[in-house]
Amino acid sequence: MKKRISIVLVLTLCMVAGIAKADFTFGTPIEVPNVNTSSREFKPSISADGLSLYFISNRPGGIGGFDIWVATRKTTDDPWDTPVNLGSNINTPDNEWGVSISSDGLSLYYDIRQPGASGAIDDIVVATRETTDDGWGNPVNLGTTVNSSADDCYACISADGLALYFSSPRSGGYGNYDLWVTKRETTDKDWGTPENLGPTVNTSAFEVDPAISADGRILFFTIGMNNCGSRCGYGGTEIWMTRRATVDDDWGEPVNLGPTINSSAFEDYENVSADGSTLFFRYSQSGRYSGCDIWQASIIPIVDLNADGIVDAADMCITVDHWGEDFSLCDIGPTPLGDGVVDVEDLKVLAEYLFEEVDDPTLVTHWPLDEAEGMVVADSAGDSDGYALGGPVWQPDGGMVGGALEFDGVDDFISAPAPLNPADGPFSVFVWVKGGAPSQVIISEPGGPDWLSLDPLTGHLMTELTQTGRGAAPLLSETAIADGNWNQIGLVWDGSHRTLYVDSIVVAEDTQNDLMSPANGFYVGCGKNMQPGTFFSGLIDDVRIYNRAVKP
Repeated sequence: MKKRISIVLVLTLCMVAGIAKADFTFGTPIEVPNVNTSSREFKPSISADGLSLYFISNRPGGIGGFDIWVATRKTTDDPWDTPVNLGSNINTPDNEWGVSISSDGLSLYYDIRQPGASGAIDDIVVATRETTDDGWGNPVNLGTTVNSSADDCYACISADGLALYFSSPRSGGYGNYDLWVTKRETTDKDWGTPENLGPTVNTSAFEVDPAISADGRILFFTIGMNNCGSRCGYGGTEIWMTRRATVDDDWGEPVNLGPTINSSAFEDYENVSADGSTLFFRYSQSGRYSGCDIWQASIIPIVDLNADGIVDAADMCITVDHWGEDFSLCDIGPTPLGDGVVDVEDLKVLAEYLFEEVDDPTLVTHWPLDEAEGMVVADSAGDSDGYALGGPVWQPDGGMVGGALEFDGVDDFISAPAPLNPADGPFSVFVWVKGGAPSQVIISEPGGPDWLSLDPLTGHLMTELTQTGRGAAPLLSETAIADGNWNQIGLVWDGSHRTLYVDSIVVAEDTQNDLMSPANGFYVGCGKNMQPGTFFSGLIDDVRIYNRAVKP
C-alpha cells in the first residue's frame, strides 16, 4: 500500500526529467546442470512452461549421429531429470539439427537431410502430437513453399504459431546464410512464401540461429565465425539481437550482446524462455565443431534508471517523462523485456524496488575513494583495485559522496587495471571533481588517450577517446569545470555517439562509429604519459564505470 501511495506522490512531483538508460543485462552464465555430457550438446529450446528442454546431442544411446533429446523437470525450481531420446519417430540414422518447440507443446519444428542430398542440405519439418502426454507423430516436410533447393535450417516458431523464422543461403538474400520468416494467418492455414528480414538484419555476413522472444519484439541470432563481415567482435561465433516496436514494425539495427555472453570462444544456438527471464545458448571453448555444452544466463532488468544506486522519485519521473512512448530505454515492464510502451506496467516494476538501494550489474568498477589511509584504492563493484601513488591525501569527510582523495597537481595519481575495453561496446564513466586547471587530466590510459581532461587553453571539459581512422578527433565542450565547486563529469558512448556531461547536462556530443582499443592500465589524476602539467590538483570522488550507456 505504501508503494502505491508513493507512486501517486511521485507522479505529482515529477518535473522535467533527464533521459536515462533502462534496459536489461545478463547475469553471469552458468552451465545447465544435469544436461551436458562429454559429448556435444547444443541448440536448446525451452518449453513455454519451462519444464521441458529440447536440444541436440550426439551422446551415446541415440539413434543416429545427432539426435533430439529432451530433459524435463516437475517445477522450474527442480533440477532437470536425465535427458531422454525422442525415439525413432523423430530421430533417424542421419543427423537432426535445429529444434523448436511450439508454445502449446504440440508441434516440434526441426530440420533433417533433404532426400538424395549429398551434402549438409536440410529441409524444415514438423512433428505433432494430440496432447503433451502423447508420443510424437512422424515428421511432415513443410513443402516447397517454405523449403528450397538450398539449406533451410534452425527453425524457430513464434509464441502465437503464426511466424516461423529460419536460416538459409537461398537466392534472394544478401550473401551467405540470411534470416528468413514465413507466416500464416492462422495455425490451420498453410505457410506463406518466406520473406528475407532485410538489409538491416542481414548482411554479407553469416546470420543464423534465430530465436524470437514471446512477444515477438526481440530477435536473437548468431553471427558466423568466418563470415562475420562488419559484425566481427570478440572472436568465434557470437550472439546478437535486434528489436522492433511492434510485430508490424521493421527490425532495428542489431547489437552485440556484449562480453557477459560473448567471448573469444564460441557462443551460439540461443533460445529465450517464454517469460523472458533466461537466455539459453551453446558455449564451446575448444572449437566450433568440438566440445560444447548448453549454458544459461539470467536476463535482469535495469531498474535504477539514472544509475544513482537507488530507485526513487527520479526514476519514476524519467518513466513519466516518456509516458505512452515506444521508448525501449524505459520499457522494463513486464520484466525484463518490456511490452513496447512506457506505461503503468513499468511503474509496477519500479514500485517493487522503490526506495531500495539496488546493485546495478552494469556497474563494472566503482572507486568510492572513501578510504582513510593507505595506498590501496578499493573497487567496490569489480576486481580493479588500484594504488594511490605519489602521496595523495585521503579526505574521509571531504567528499561529495562520503570521502574523497586530494591530489597535489605534481605527482599524485591512481594506477589501476583497465576496467573495460571501450571498443567492446557502450560504456559510461562518471566522476565528481573539485578543482583542476587547464591541461590537467582526470582519467586517462597509460600510453593511450585521455578520457576526461581540461583543455589547455580554457579548462573546458574534453575527451581524446575517439574512433579509429578517418573522423577521429577530440570532443571539446564549452563548459569550464575548474570553478571551485563540486561537479559531476561524465563520458558516455552508446555505440554510435560520444556525449560529455557536466552535472547531468549534455555539454558536447558527436557521432563516433567505434572507439579505439585501450592501452594497458588506467590512470586517475594524471595524463596518459604522466607529463608535468597533466597531474590534477584538487579533489576527486566516486569514480563509476558502467558497461552500458547511462544518461543521468
